[in-house]
Amino acid sequence: MTNPSQSPIVIVVSRSLARVIQLFGIYVIIHGHYSPGGGFQGGALLAAGILLLRMTEGMEGSQVELPTALAMPTAALGALLFAVTGMAAWIGGGNFLEYAGLPIPGVEAVWLRHYGILVVEVGIGLAVTTALVSIFDDLVGKGDHG
Repeated sequence: MTNPSQSPIVIVVSRSLARVIQLFGIYVIIHGHYSPGGGFQGGALLAAGILLLRMTEGMEGSQVELPTALAMPTAALGALLFAVTGMAAWIGGGNFLEYAGLPIPGVEAVWLRHYGILVVEVGIGLAVTTALVSIFDDLVGKGDHG
C-alpha cells in the first residue's frame, strides 16, 4: 500500500495534484470565518495531499512533507493554540472563545473576533492535518512509538 510508485507519470501527477489539494486546503482554513469551511475541512484537505504523496512516493519519499516523528507533537501544538486562544479570552474577562474578550489593548472588538477566529481555525487545521497523517502512519505500521 505504501510502496513507492515506479511510474514517473504517477509521481509527477500526484505531486502536482497534492499541491493543488493543499493550496485549496489553506484557502478553506483562511476563509473559514467568512464562508463555509474552516479548520477541520481545510485540515482534512491538507492531510489528503500529504497522504496522496505517502501512497504514491512511499513513506520514505514523503517524509519531506511531514515527518512521521513530528505529526503528533504538531497536532498537540494545534490543539494548544486553540485552547490558549480560548483561555486568553476567558482570562480577559469574556467567556471561553469569546474573542471580544481577548486581552489586546487598543484593538476594536470586531478585529479581535476576526483574528481570534482565524487563529482558532489555524490551530484546528494544524491539529486535524497532523492527527490524520499520524493515524495513517500508525495504520501502515510506520508510526513513531518511541
